[in-house]
Amino acid sequence: MEKDFIFGIRPVMEALEAGKTFDKVFIQNGLLGDNIKVLKMKFSQASIRVKYVPVEKLNRLTRKNHQGVCAFLSPVQFFNIEDVIPQLFDDGKMPLVLILDHLTDVRNFGAICRTAEIVGVDVIVIPDEGSAPINSDSIKTSAGAIYNLKICKEKNLLKVLEFLKLSGIKVVGATEKTDTILYDEVLELPLAVIVGNEEKGISRDLLKNSDAKLKLPIYGKTDSLNVSVACGAFLYEVVRQNLNSKK
Repeated sequence: MEKDFIFGIRPVMEALEAGKTFDKVFIQNGLLGDNIKVLKMKFSQASIRVKYVPVEKLNRLTRKNHQGVCAFLSPVQFFNIEDVIPQLFDDGKMPLVLILDHLTDVRNFGAICRTAEIVGVDVIVIPDEGSAPINSDSIKTSAGAIYNLKICKEKNLLKVLEFLKLSGIKVVGATEKTDTILYDEVLELPLAVIVGNEEKGISRDLLKNSDAKLKLPIYGKTDSLNVSVACGAFLYEVVRQNLNSKK
């Protein structure tokens, strides 16, 4: 089991009191007791989301005595997008934001983070549920680049889009569901790029609310690229168009 995985009421309570950053927290449905009540209250006060699950879910995570509580710690700190963007503007930067819409493969996530850090992405946004965990595999694949990125874990990606657009940031979606080629679009900063799930792509609501929908040209018989490769191609086109202005 990963070293960032902990279980049991007391170990989880101690991690919480020590100010550790939690990636995911699972508590057994219907669990009662004073200690559990205190633990739930502390998670609520810390604005850490808890997922209530059947005991079978916890038993799959560990065969040891979990006492109805399991958690994954995050090796990185998470930020709030509404704090990060104003600070970037205050620092005189034109933000480049990357939104990852429910990517599930940790190696894809890590590879994308590596590319994102290299090209100067200022912030990565991920959903707080249904996304690949940030763990030793993703960190290794990123070659440690994850540590040099600001990562925002947000409850509602649609609200994130609304906030970015109100902040004057153009939002573009990387999708095959369009006739517009990436290279035909103006991609000046500030800019946000959305990359979708490995199988389903970008969710309908996010795609609908994007300022532009763009695709890479495909000339071979294979109908799609690996998501990390496609993301890299998008980001480097942004770099090409902003060579004289980015930082």
